[in-house]
Amino acid sequence: MTTNSQENKLIDKFGRRVDYVRLSVTDRCDFRCVYCMTEGMTFLPRDQVLSLEELFQVAQAFTELGVKKIRLTGGEPMVRTDVMSLIEQMGTLPGLEELLLTTNGAQLEKYATRLKAAGVNRINVSVDSLDAERFKRISRVGKLESVLEGIEAAREAGFDRIRLNAVIMRGYNDDEVLNLTNYAVEREIDIAFIEEMPLGITSHHDREETTCSNDWVRDVIEQKYELDSTISRTAGPSKYFQIAGKASRIGFISPVSHNFCEDCNRVRVTVEGRLLLCLGNEHSIDLRAILRDSFAGQTELKQAIIDSMELKPERHYFYDKEHPQPVRMMNMTGG
Repeated sequence: MTTNSQENKLIDKFGRRVDYVRLSVTDRCDFRCVYCMTEGMTFLPRDQVLSLEELFQVAQAFTELGVKKIRLTGGEPMVRTDVMSLIEQMGTLPGLEELLLTTNGAQLEKYATRLKAAGVNRINVSVDSLDAERFKRISRVGKLESVLEGIEAAREAGFDRIRLNAVIMRGYNDDEVLNLTNYAVEREIDIAFIEEMPLGITSHHDREETTCSNDWVRDVIEQKYELDSTISRTAGPSKYFQIAGKASRIGFISPVSHNFCEDCNRVRVTVEGRLLLCLGNEHSIDLRAILRDSFAGQTELKQAIIDSMELKPERHYFYDKEHPQPVRMMNMTGG
């Protein structure tokens, strides 16, 4: 991966500079997590999904506009057929400083070494419970053992950092905050706690009843661990704390209780080519139409991305009944 500098041309009307893209490579997943999908999920027809070549065109356009970080998301990225060929291509993009991956971990035992060789710097692995039965309840079909084996494979592969992601939900896993923290500390990896976001209507629970504030999660952790403030920043919105005397960091992603939109540096591209300017709003443009227009090329694609910055809203309004809430599920948004 080279680091030739490209001038950043992506600045929104609030002066925020976009240097991070979350690129979804599939809406499909081998899990069916309750906060991400409905039980009878319908997936996109194949012809509506961007090809691997189109996904690379999008990644190339963004890096040529000054984006330094791309995170591959889904669904589950590693279930996309031949996804490694895309990742290997992206690892060679000039100007790209960090190639990141969010995964459920179930395929990491197979792919961790290849991902590292392809240029993936850091990996986030979603783990919401360390109890096998409870894990299956939350994921509906996932096997905890395969995820834990994947985490160990990732550790052996030697990524710059590995971070666990845990969505804490009241009545599901709110009694596992310390267990999950202990697991990360023992393995000298990071963990981030993510507040459940109101994206789509779940089939199993009312989000307003299950959402746990990260202020509460932090209080639980501080019953055992001393958390020191840190200036550490990653590509995303996590606010990190160092566990005193340990290698692990604790991250809190708190879009519901602590709005962090003022310094948003991110956009998302869904697998059908919709450029989302905000996780919590529907402001978007259709990149697929440009990619499939025989009269358009990279110049037109990049100009559309530049123009889209005018649409990026100032903030989201999660759970504010005076504002419309997103109806898309998380797997359609791009994790």
